[in-house]
Amino acid sequence: MGDLSDRDLESLAVGLEALRERNERLAERVETLEDELSRTTDRVDDLETENGELREEVEQLRDRVADLEAETARTGAAVDAAHRRSGANKARIEELQARELEKGAHLLEANVDHCEIEVDGGQLEKIEKDDGETYFRLPDSADPLGRGGNVALAHGDLLPIQQLAKMDDDMLRSTTNALPSRLAAKLWNARTDPTVGDDPWRDGCKTVREYVKASDLKHWIRRQEPGTSDAYAKKLVSGTIDALLDLSKNRLAVRRKRERKNGLEYTERRVLLTADAEIPGETESGGSGTASASPKTTAVHGGG
Repeated sequence: MGDLSDRDLESLAVGLEALRERNERLAERVETLEDELSRTTDRVDDLETENGELREEVEQLRDRVADLEAETARTGAAVDAAHRRSGANKARIEELQARELEKGAHLLEANVDHCEIEVDGGQLEKIEKDDGETYFRLPDSADPLGRGGNVALAHGDLLPIQQLAKMDDDMLRSTTNALPSRLAAKLWNARTDPTVGDDPWRDGCKTVREYVKASDLKHWIRRQEPGTSDAYAKKLVSGTIDALLDLSKNRLAVRRKRERKNGLEYTERRVLLTADAEIPGETESGGSGTASASPKTTAVHGGG
């Protein structure tokens, strides 16, 4: 083999240098991969450790769930037993209360589930007494023990207008769909309840206790029913007056009286409560021509 030329030696040297650089790069790559593998191995070890801890926690939770299910079952059984005992005791109490009511007893409202009591006649009456407490009794039965003092008027003793006047707006709306009837009830309540504030009634004299003028009633209706036109309010005046007469069982009266305004005469209707009108729970107070209201009464409920 002949001697290598300078060019050949130079080419060989360049090739060797290229191989050396490539070898260095491969070595660096191998080192990098070894580092990544080490980190991956550490991460796998961490995950396996974490997985083991999670498995242990899951097993603990399963054991806790099993304990809670067993405890819930025991509690449920105890509650069912308590309900059965409570139901039996409630039935016994209701039977005893029914017997006492049928004997004429007056039982405090708070102690009676009137929807469950079965009494002869199927009705209970809710009343108030002088002590301010509310009681249940059979209608018109006298308490042999005389507890609580005298009985105030029961719901059934009141006029229909008085019964409606004691209702709140929601109960009144559910009781009657007729707007004139609801207005009549509110008007009566305005006369008897000083806390209402908007009261169009005026004190009378001589044979008239109180009265309300049709014109005042129209303005009152528009205040009670915002947005009501003047023309519709006039129609409601007539309907409200008719409802007042009907619901008061004609204890009220309507009279026409001549009025003078701005030099002109006109006739206007007035709704009158006369001094001799018999209104349950209202009595004449000395000489003033006005009436005082009875203690508050409440409703009659069906028993059984």
